[in-house]
Amino acid sequence: MNKTFQDLGIAPAFIKALDQQGITTPTPIQEEVIPFILNNTNDVVALAKTGTGKTAAYGLPILQKIQSEKLVVQALILVPTRELGQQVTDELTKFSSELPAISIVSTCGGVPIKPQINRLKEGAHVVVATPGRLIDLLQRKAIVLTEVDFVVLDEADEMINILNEGLKIIYEHLPKQRRALLFTATLTGAVKQLVQNYLSKGSKQIEVAM
Repeated sequence: MNKTFQDLGIAPAFIKALDQQGITTPTPIQEEVIPFILNNTNDVVALAKTGTGKTAAYGLPILQKIQSEKLVVQALILVPTRELGQQVTDELTKFSSELPAISIVSTCGGVPIKPQINRLKEGAHVVVATPGRLIDLLQRKAIVLTEVDFVVLDEADEMINILNEGLKIIYEHLPKQRRALLFTATLTGAVKQLVQNYLSKGSKQIEVAM
């Protein structure tokens, strides 16, 4: 018997938005990751390739935990490329279409920074960023991350070099109490080192058959 998004603990407003996109059955990675994020406080290391529905796996529970009345950055999603950043932003915007109060902003490199700074001044709950552009915004004091509850490293294996250089700087701007969710297609030595350096010791590793 296939589980439903309701079984996983997803709220009706998000289920309605998913229905409108024709998404009714959770993928294996969503079945594992969604309830874990909703019901636990541990960091997560999830092995998931592109096309497995990983954006919804972390996006839905994070959006559900956003306190929309607090217009501060509560979730930070780091991505390797502007293209993936735009894709993630578009998906999260669709997932939250029934809750327009949730503000999602893309701040990726390769496009002018000024409009992004202006957009951040208006406030955001969720920020999707490439690491280099985020560091630029932090150095300009254009973004505040002191209220972040979730940090997502999406396709971590695709941005190892930039993360090794930049994650230390980014983490200095984050609160001590926050959860890290790392998604990777492969668990290489470099990714394991990243997990060791930046995720808590009790991290939950989730892997499903592709």
